[in-house]
Parts: sequence; C-alpha cells; structure tokens
Amino acid sequence: MSAVRVAVVQDAPVAFDREATVAKVASRTAEAAAQGAQLVVFPEAFLSAYPKGITFGAHVGSRTPEGRQWFQRYHDSSVDVPGPTCDALGAIARAHAVHLVIGVIERDGGTLYCTVLFFGPDGALLGTHRKLMPTAMERIVWGFGDGSTMPVLSTSLGKLGAVICWENYMPQLRLAMYGKGIELYCAPTVDDRDVWHATMRHIAVEGRCIVLCACQHAVRGDYPADYHPMQGEAPDTVLIRGGSCIVSPLGEVLAGPLYHASGVLVADVDVGALSQGKYDLDVVGHYARPDVFSLHVNEQPMRAVRYDGTSSAPGAQPPRDG
Repeated sequence: MSAVRVAVVQDAPVAFDREATVAKVASRTAEAAAQGAQLVVFPEAFLSAYPKGITFGAHVGSRTPEGRQWFQRYHDSSVDVPGPTCDALGAIARAHAVHLVIGVIERDGGTLYCTVLFFGPDGALLGTHRKLMPTAMERIVWGFGDGSTMPVLSTSLGKLGAVICWENYMPQLRLAMYGKGIELYCAPTVDDRDVWHATMRHIAVEGRCIVLCACQHAVRGDYPADYHPMQGEAPDTVLIRGGSCIVSPLGEVLAGPLYHASGVLVADVDVGALSQGKYDLDVVGHYARPDVFSLHVNEQPMRAVRYDGTSSAPGAQPPRDG
C-alpha cells in the first residue's frame, strides 16, 4: 500500500529543559498518532532549544564568562546519541507505532551538533544526520557534520531522509539526496520567512518528492526567565513564527503553511505515485547531463583523532545525558 498519512509538528520546546521537552514530544506524537499519522516530523533543534536572539557572549577576539556559562547550560541540556533521551524518544515512537523524525542538539565530547534522529515504529534508532553547515552565528555553538551521516533510509513508508534548515540551500546536498532516491523529504527548520515556503515548494518540484517541513513556533515565554533575546522581554514576543507545511511532488501545498500558532498538520500522500512526477523530470536520471556535470560525495567519517588497535583511548566516550 502506497498511501501514507504524515504529520508535521509546529511547537516550541521547553527551552533548555530536556526532560520537560521529551514530555511535550510524547503528547504531540500522541496527538498526531490519534489522527492516524504513520510518520511524525518535529522541527530543528527541538531538544533542547534553538537559542534565537542571544550571542553567547561572542565578539571578534573575545568571549564573555556569561556566554561560556550559557554554552555550558546548552551543553548540559543536550542529547547523547545513543543515550537515555534516545531511549525515551524510541519508546515514544514504539508506543504510538510511528516513524519519528526529530531535531536535537547532540553532544559529542565538548562539541554540539544540530542533528536529526530517525526512529522506527519499533522504537529503534534507524539513523542520524548532523547538519553539514551551521549558518552564521550558529557556528559559534555548533560543530560541522560530515558526509557519514547523510542517510536515506528504506522504510515501510518509503525512502526517508532529512535536510536541515539552510542546508536546503545547498544544491549539492539536495542532489545527493535525490541521487539516493529520497521520497519523504523532511525539512526540520527554524526559518520562518515568507520565502522559505517558496523554497519548500521548489524542492518538492525539483526532487519530485514529498516535502515535510516542520518549523518551531516559539515566544519569549518558552525560554527561561534569565534568557534575554534581542527581540524583547515580553512573554508573548515572537521569536520564531512557524511556517510548517506539507507539499506534494508537483508543488501542491497539502497542508499549511501555519503561522503564529502551534499545531499539528496532517496530510495523506501517495508514495507509490511519485513515478508520475519523474515522467517529465528526474534530475538524477533522464533530466541529468552526467557528460557535462557530476557530483562526488565523500561519505567517510572525518575524525580529528584516529586510533589503530582494538581499544579506544581512555576518556574518548562522552558522558551519557542525564
């Protein structure tokens, strides 16, 4: 059967509070599953926060002690992969028999990564994707992913993958996903601009895939009392206004865009009919010119330190979250 009911969640985490946010993931997943969703997609950086509007005390040539304290707080509330929070997310997917795709801040040693986790309906962690290119100030607090975490997963629903926020403006990354046959193209984001919606429609048409965009909707009140964003201090000040949507392979908007509210968008999609769109546009097939253009993708993990032998170096493993 090729008909699939999919859902995208638009909401905000309980910023910097991992356990409270996991509880919100559970309730929102239950809401989507109650509507028959088989795939549930959450926004970028849902665990534990997207730090919109703060600087972490960074200026060219200097960092402040307060900024370092905020980084420690961010690090402390982030997610080890694998770890107890992954186990809890897997249990949520299993409880509702859904595929769950969610943006997290992953910690690996002293470095944080903007990561997407994929869970199967049995609760298993199917794969991860680390954001290749943090945007602008994100580079202050997030590391760079490499080509070893760019999966397109064969699932019972279809071929599933994710491209995070402004990675969607990287033509080579999109082409790599198309080359792997992506069908359910998840785009977790915090980009709430009007032009973002046009980007989602373009990708659906370009890749002849189903695009599921999940964006946060966050206000100042979703963050701790001592959080001071540049946008303002009033609890109802909007930091991220949303814009989640679901788009068909021919660019038809099936749900959304949703702005200025939290919610769950649901749509029925036909994965089996994707070949109809490829009839006149297959950018890695008959509509490609490999004699003129080609793309080389390095999927090897790029490690700063490599150990030859049977045991890891002492202290090489990061602490498990908790």
